[in-house]
Amino acid sequence: MNVLVIGSGGREHALCWKLASSPLLSRLYCAPGNGGIAKIAECVPLKPLDFDAIVAFCREKDIGFVMIGPEDPLVNGLVDRLDREGIKSFGPSAAAARLEGSKGFTKDLCAEFNIPTAAYGRFSNAADAKAFVKANGAPIVVKADGLAAGKGVTVAETVEQADAAIDEIFSGRFGAAGAEVVVEEFLDGEEASFFAFCDGKTVMALATAQDHKRVFDGDKGPNTGGMGAYSPAPVLTPDLIARVMREIIEPTAAAMQRRGTPFKGVFFAGLMITKKGPQLIEYNTRFGDPETQVLMTRLKSDLLPALIATHDGTLDKIALEWKDEVALTVVMAANGYPGDYVKDTEIKGLDKAGAVANVQVFHAGTRAEGTRILATGGRVLNVTATGKTVSEAQATAYRAVDLIDWPQGFCRRDIGWRAIERERGAD
Repeated sequence: MNVLVIGSGGREHALCWKLASSPLLSRLYCAPGNGGIAKIAECVPLKPLDFDAIVAFCREKDIGFVMIGPEDPLVNGLVDRLDREGIKSFGPSAAAARLEGSKGFTKDLCAEFNIPTAAYGRFSNAADAKAFVKANGAPIVVKADGLAAGKGVTVAETVEQADAAIDEIFSGRFGAAGAEVVVEEFLDGEEASFFAFCDGKTVMALATAQDHKRVFDGDKGPNTGGMGAYSPAPVLTPDLIARVMREIIEPTAAAMQRRGTPFKGVFFAGLMITKKGPQLIEYNTRFGDPETQVLMTRLKSDLLPALIATHDGTLDKIALEWKDEVALTVVMAANGYPGDYVKDTEIKGLDKAGAVANVQVFHAGTRAEGTRILATGGRVLNVTATGKTVSEAQATAYRAVDLIDWPQGFCRRDIGWRAIERERGAD
């Protein structure tokens, strides 16, 4: 079949790379794609929110399946539109994508169905939100309710910081995403990313991962979309995985079905592993970035039949195999990220880096200009390596990073540090 992938980031490059190896595939398209994706798929200049143009393209090219990468088209109803047109796709309906589109919606669902999560309040004005902060004290977490491209969350160390975050959200900085504020208790523990496919009824756990949100080494500096990741996440033991499925994922799938908005696609649960056990921080309703890069590198099975099964409701007929190896990805970002950064700087040495054994370089924010590759985004490359241990995968990834000639870029040098400390403790 002909497959169309929607999106332009490192997540989409990793998905295209994996889909390109499927025996079921005839032609692979990506809209709009990037400079790296262009080597394995035909990039087409469609905007992810231009549903009419996407449908017309699917008709013209006889697209049998659409893989939707980013959250915006999901929350805005691309799956619903494609379903009405008789075109199969991967992802939840707009009603089910509210799990990501509204943090307040998810918190209320957790409260109703006893899914473990932080205590919270929902507010549509600053005065009430600040009163809640004053009553609960700091540290405390302030979130814009809607989609804010990963930027609408503040972990406030003081009441003053929380008040400032509330004012910022209600000032209109995040547009419609900031019409409401969710304030949550601070959860202490270790974060992990948990992924599970769902076809409306059946759920299937995928491999685990852990990402690094802070921009600088030692988990310092502001939060980002993710500066690196590795899989599996040692903090998620088999017992904990079973608990997450039993206490968080399965009840969510059942709740969505009971509400008449069954969830199809991938649950991406951001978890905090606390002394009390796993607690849900928030849901995303699409693959993570940069977690997808390490998951796809470890997936042995063909991805495409599993994606189709989530749409068709036949996930119970699918089994996925994973490599025993560890995968680790290092994000190379433009200087200044997550603040203002320079665009259109040239990146050299990509072929050398990609030639290192057990390395894949995924493009996240690039465009090709003739034979040159230019940086166009904040997060620009995902240098991904596999190894028998986290230490080995990390060493290989940084060996490839050091072959890339891009003075206007930077990366963290400690991706995987928690897992490496665990490895050393076990020795």
